[in-house]
Amino acid sequence: MNLSVELFHLFAHIFISFIGGSLLLAIWYHIQKQFKAKLIEDEQQPRLDKGLFYLSLAMFVWVISGLWNLIFMNFNSIDAQKFTVGVSIFSALNNICFFFALFYFKYAPKYLFQKSKIRTIISFVILGLAFITILSTFIFGDDFYIFNNLKLNAIPDFLISILITYWLIITFYRTFTHRNLKLIGIIAFLSLLMMLISQLPDIIKIPNTIFVFNLIKIVAKTSLISVCLVLATSWVIELAQTPTSKEVTLHFIDWSLVKITIPSKDIYDEIIDFGSKTTQFKNFLLFAIYRQNLDATKQGILVGSDGKIKSQTYLSRIIENINSILNLEKNNALERKDLFTFLGEGTYRLRVLPEHIKIDEALKNEFQKE
Repeated sequence: MNLSVELFHLFAHIFISFIGGSLLLAIWYHIQKQFKAKLIEDEQQPRLDKGLFYLSLAMFVWVISGLWNLIFMNFNSIDAQKFTVGVSIFSALNNICFFFALFYFKYAPKYLFQKSKIRTIISFVILGLAFITILSTFIFGDDFYIFNNLKLNAIPDFLISILITYWLIITFYRTFTHRNLKLIGIIAFLSLLMMLISQLPDIIKIPNTIFVFNLIKIVAKTSLISVCLVLATSWVIELAQTPTSKEVTLHFIDWSLVKITIPSKDIYDEIIDFGSKTTQFKNFLLFAIYRQNLDATKQGILVGSDGKIKSQTYLSRIIENINSILNLEKNNALERKDLFTFLGEGTYRLRVLPEHIKIDEALKNEFQKE
């Protein structure tokens, strides 16, 4: 490929990534500032929403990687082995940033949150594969191929890219589908798939197609940045429509009976009778007891196979049951975010302030005995 064309692609990657990272970082900062009250909700337990922050960091890593590539192309002081080592390090950092972003998405694969040390383990796996790439580069060289056209030192990095891409596709598609933006979810799927396809020349000998794959990479990065901007916009809309925690009140009157008030949803002293759905009521009461009685750092409940509540489905059923009993119109229907705050890493807590929760003492004592 002509050098000037290659430089054009490289500068395009750098500037697209820099603009995208800067926009996401600016939007994340604005959201943190504009919706501080809803994100913090009480001074004792701040809510951490860093998904956009880590996505922006991943794009800034792309910028640094592009600059590293630019230096290699224009200066003779860096040999191929050192260049590959740098690329491996930046690729590992990029994958770690994307992986950390997953912990702040409610609809990321559940098994990522089932073990408390999963983030550390997978981070070390990513770094370990990067080390294997570096080691194989020094042992076999940068141009050692197996099966005639498969580059040995590129295999570990490509494997982890497949895994991260798979998790991101699931997370983005579920998130946009839940927000009634299924078309954007499909575009996110195609963008991430193109990002993975654009890495094929790094691992397989594909002659005379570098221009095509660089073009795919530019389109993929631009599309992914656009998808992330839509994600940020939908988050702003979601926060704007979420009732403040100060206006919601709960009163657990007796077994299966809860009185609820949310003025912004036109709900005033409505009594919810969970009836025979005792599991839903017990889970709801458990959240209320944790929120009302425990230290702020212990109010969150892990939702997953290793947590006190085994599945996020149980949270959704609480909301669905309330909507069904109150026969709420679509515009006023409650969502999970209205009553539960996602703290990250599969942990949730009740959004209602402790002083706005009342629990009948006999009910509390009976529940705690159970």
